[in-house]
Amino acid sequence: MIDFLLVHNRKVEVQWHGCGHTNTPTLVFLHEGLGSTCLWKEFPRMLSQRTQCNALVFSRLGYGRSDPVALPRKINFMHQEALEFLPAVLAAARIRDHIIIGHSDGGSIGIIYAGSRHATRLRGLITEAAHVFCEPLTVDGIRNAKHQYLHQDLKKRLEKYHGPNTETAFWGWNAAWLAPGFKHWNIEKYLKQIQVPLLAVQGRQDPYGTPAQLAAIASGVKDCKAHLIKHCRHAPHQEQQEVVLSLMAGFIQALLPPKTI
Repeated sequence: MIDFLLVHNRKVEVQWHGCGHTNTPTLVFLHEGLGSTCLWKEFPRMLSQRTQCNALVFSRLGYGRSDPVALPRKINFMHQEALEFLPAVLAAARIRDHIIIGHSDGGSIGIIYAGSRHATRLRGLITEAAHVFCEPLTVDGIRNAKHQYLHQDLKKRLEKYHGPNTETAFWGWNAAWLAPGFKHWNIEKYLKQIQVPLLAVQGRQDPYGTPAQLAAIASGVKDCKAHLIKHCRHAPHQEQQEVVLSLMAGFIQALLPPKTI
């Protein structure tokens, strides 16, 4: 069921999955650069059921049914999401112990957050197709998305999930990544500051990032399990759902407190 949370007097679209116990961490889902609460589809509910952890899925401002934001977004927009907005969402939702699951931009936001002073109640991090630096392949993929939005059916497909926010969601993401200065964007410094276990997943055929992204994450975090998924592009949780569900559930279950008899 879709609901709304008030964060800094702004409406944030949220969806709760209450499949868990009160003594387990809450799974917090951070969507991709063109994503939203509804674009995760059934995956959060399935992972919540399998791990017996409650889950919160939300749309960042300017996405889904959340309140809009002004454009343009700054090049450091993911830092703002990780260091300002995400802590405010967790506080408004009264979430204490938590595990972050971030896809694409959401994964990068999760890395910045996990490597910051705000992550005192973080118990684990899962990234899916995350970026830690800007690659030519990424920029080419985002240019291609711009062509699809202007000349093909991408805008129509996004309108189903973003409604009046569609223009803001697309151009806020696309223009920031295609800004000349974004080629210098790099968040690798946060990796060495992450103190929790990390599971990193990426599709072997990801059109937005090479396996160098996964290798950088694996080498930068002291407790990291990395998986390059075969026959998979940018959305492993959709394209190889059972494989990814099993990987994530096993990782999360290893983080949970022992059951009491």
